[in-house]
Parts: sequence; C-alpha cells; structure tokens
Amino acid sequence: MSKERLIPYQPMDLAEPADLVAAIRKRRGGQFINLDRMLLHSVPIAEGWNHFIGEIRNNLSLDPKLRELAMCGVAVLNGAEYEFFHHAPPFKKAGGTDEQVAALRLLGQPAFPVDCFNPVEKDAAELTLQMTRNIQVDEDLMGRLRDALGNTNVVELVSVIAAYNMVSRFLIALQVNPEEHPPA
Repeated sequence: MSKERLIPYQPMDLAEPADLVAAIRKRRGGQFINLDRMLLHSVPIAEGWNHFIGEIRNNLSLDPKLRELAMCGVAVLNGAEYEFFHHAPPFKKAGGTDEQVAALRLLGQPAFPVDCFNPVEKDAAELTLQMTRNIQVDEDLMGRLRDALGNTNVVELVSVIAAYNMVSRFLIALQVNPEEHPPA
C-alpha cells in the first residue's frame, strides 16, 4: 500500500487563480509541473516564486551553461533529484556534455572529475560547493570569478546558487517528486 502525501499536489487541471496559473504555464511553455502544483497551495508564494525564479531562469546576462551548472550542482549537494532532473537537460542544451552531467553527480566528492570542466566552470562548481556546504566563500575564488566574469555575472551566479538552495530545500521538505518525463 502506497503512503499518502502529507501535503497533496494541487490538481493538474487547477484553473484558479486563473491569471497566476496562466502566467506559470506561459513561463513554462505550457507545462505545469509538480513544483507548481505544490507552490499553488499559497498564492503569494507562487506569485513571488514565479516572478523571482522566472527572472533567474530567463533574464540574466550570466552564461546559461554556468547558470545550469550551478543549479545541477546545488541539486546534487542537497540531494534534490527533482532539481537535477529538471536542470540537466537545459545544462546540456546550453553546451554541457554527458560527461559533465555525470561529473556533476560527483560534486563534493573526492572523485569529482574537475578535468572535464574549463577553469571558469571549475570555479563555478567550487563556488556552488562552498556556498551550499560552508556558506563562507574563499576570497581568492571570488577574485578569480570576478576577473573572469565581471561583477554583474558574479552577482548573478551567487544569486542563482542562493536561489536554488532555496528551491532544493522546498522540494525536499515537501517531497516534490519528478514528473514522468522532464520538460523540453
């Protein structure tokens, strides 16, 4: 006998609040995923999340490959399979390789194969590790990233890592599970 969810997902065909449901579907290209169905238990949270995460996902100047690398790294470090499930495909679409996806699964472990990443990607992975595990970040690492990416992109990378630590904690606490197929 399967155990019932402590907090059930909102229905897939949820229609209200209509404007918010439409905005979420629009941001997701018509999709409505389990995360949305959980967020919609609170309209203010769902509205804020849709706007904030929409900006993080769609409107940064940061290289999309670095953005998705950080998201995948946070997912692995926090054990948020749902997050990895949704961000490995965009990481590959942004130029990541199958080898790099497999490598990201080892982030934070001694066997992490840094040699399949360029220097900036290695530093982005290290920043993800330091922010997620230690919170404190090495000044030399931040200096290298600033020199390579500039101030705006470093602020955006830090924001991505911080935001997706929030996402993973929400997903894990509420046991949000991956859908049958990842969105395109």
